[in-house]
Amino acid sequence: MTTSQPLISAADVAKARQARYNGRKRVNQIALTLSLAAMAFGLFWLVWILWETVRLGVGGLSLTLFTEMTPPPNEAGGIANAIYGSVVMVLLATFVGTPIGIMAGVYLAEYDVRGWLASTTRFVNDILLSAPSIVIGLFVYAVVVARFKSFSAYAGIMALALIVIPVVIRTTENMLILVPASLREAAYALGTPKWKVITMVTLRAARAGVITGVLLAVARIAGETAPLLFTALSNQFWTSDLSKPMASLPVTIFKFAMSPYENWQQLAWAGVFLITLAVLGLNILARVLTRQK
Repeated sequence: MTTSQPLISAADVAKARQARYNGRKRVNQIALTLSLAAMAFGLFWLVWILWETVRLGVGGLSLTLFTEMTPPPNEAGGIANAIYGSVVMVLLATFVGTPIGIMAGVYLAEYDVRGWLASTTRFVNDILLSAPSIVIGLFVYAVVVARFKSFSAYAGIMALALIVIPVVIRTTENMLILVPASLREAAYALGTPKWKVITMVTLRAARAGVITGVLLAVARIAGETAPLLFTALSNQFWTSDLSKPMASLPVTIFKFAMSPYENWQQLAWAGVFLITLAVLGLNILARVLTRQK
């Protein structure tokens, strides 16, 4: 004899499916609510920081800010020497670190993807990415400043370049890996040499990502203070000699913000506003230049 199986009606199946759907919908609503709450929490602090920067920084903007040197306590002055020093050191560090980072990223993505040298380079690059900037500053201090017995802008440029290189390497390699292999194969099928495929096809396709990586590196070093404290130190006066101590915005902001003098604190907030505005302008410029026509 055979035992008959209980029959499941269509209504029961529909109820079970509806129950599963309602459960997934509740889970989705909870996850969406938590995500929106996390986003709102982050945006709240970001907007607050930007508001305080604008509110306190705009009040310190004046013509003397860009034309006069850092003043003594309770006297009028500006931060022209600090602005000049930051621009020079950031530009030269980017000029030094960007080609090295791009070439290393190209090597890792195009020439030696799985070799021992590539694995070692990635490992060292990850260490440099996660290393505190003060460690890099101490390293350059021991190698350059202590050896030559003098703080200098050259040492500051070297420290900032060491921060730029790992960021550019990582972004360049990741952007080149994302380029479809079919583009390379099509170029090789036409008899194009490898160096020309890299320069004319893959790098051109990954141009927006590479530029974004460079700008991320610039944004990072623009506000670095610790490496410059151990290398370029600071200078209250105007100097264009890279072999001597040179003022910079982050170090000047650090010193002035910690001081009890009101005029120094106002100049510190003005410097914070200028750095924020410069980084924002660089990001907007990159979006405009790399947008799809």
